[in-house]
Amino acid sequence: MYNNINEDNNLNLVQNIETEALLNAIYQRYGYDFRDYNKAHVKRRILHRVAHTGLKSISQLMHKVLHEDQFFDLILRDLSINVTEMYRDPSFYAVMRKEVIPILKTYPYLKVWHAGCATGEEVYSFAILLQEEGLYERTQLYATDFNPLVLDTAKKGIYPINRIKDYTTNYQMSGGINSFSDYYVARYDSVILDQSLKKNIVFAEHNLVTDSVFAETNLIICRNVLIYFNKELQNRVVKLFTDSLVKGGYLGLGSKENLMFTEVFDQYQVVDGKEKVYKKKVV
Repeated sequence: MYNNINEDNNLNLVQNIETEALLNAIYQRYGYDFRDYNKAHVKRRILHRVAHTGLKSISQLMHKVLHEDQFFDLILRDLSINVTEMYRDPSFYAVMRKEVIPILKTYPYLKVWHAGCATGEEVYSFAILLQEEGLYERTQLYATDFNPLVLDTAKKGIYPINRIKDYTTNYQMSGGINSFSDYYVARYDSVILDQSLKKNIVFAEHNLVTDSVFAETNLIICRNVLIYFNKELQNRVVKLFTDSLVKGGYLGLGSKENLMFTEVFDQYQVVDGKEKVYKKKVV
């Protein structure tokens, strides 16, 4: 029994060392920095790829990452945060519609930044909301992610048709005022979102870990991304958001995220504590 525990501890130690070495190698070879991501999350994703590829160790995986660019694309997808859906957490959008949109309507022109947009479902969700509230034509939306592969999917706006039932339910629960079917056409096993929704969206590569302020914005939405970062990186990113927001601008985070224990919390007032919507103080 003792020997088994000792072997497990040794394996865990070796895998931790290998993981750190792999992340350093990725940074030096490709310029993507995952070193301040939550270590447990990164290790799980890496070990999943090791098992799926039939390799024996993370060290073997590192050799393929360093020498095969196409294999690195798989790792990049593994480490990207791509869990998303249209109107994910409908109550968040309901709060946006009730508490934030009325204030945004007082501005002549708006800039909205979706940071870590993944495959784009939540960007299009907000574009629809803006359209229904009469704000789309005077809004510039920026949709950014560090992964060009998921950005390409976002730009196309084509999604599996088997998700539409859930998306429709989410839309209705979020306070949507039309029929969700007005915003897409079905084509075989996919749906193509209304192309007019793309008119004011700029899709661009931006890395929250290594890049600086993206734009001066009235609203930043970055949901369920910070939970994958360690405390130091979380503070850096929310500082980046704070510097990117105009005074009185809004920040929307994920349901499991919080500004409370960050270094910038005193610069915000809470709009909705449950849905993690904050407003940057004017003074």
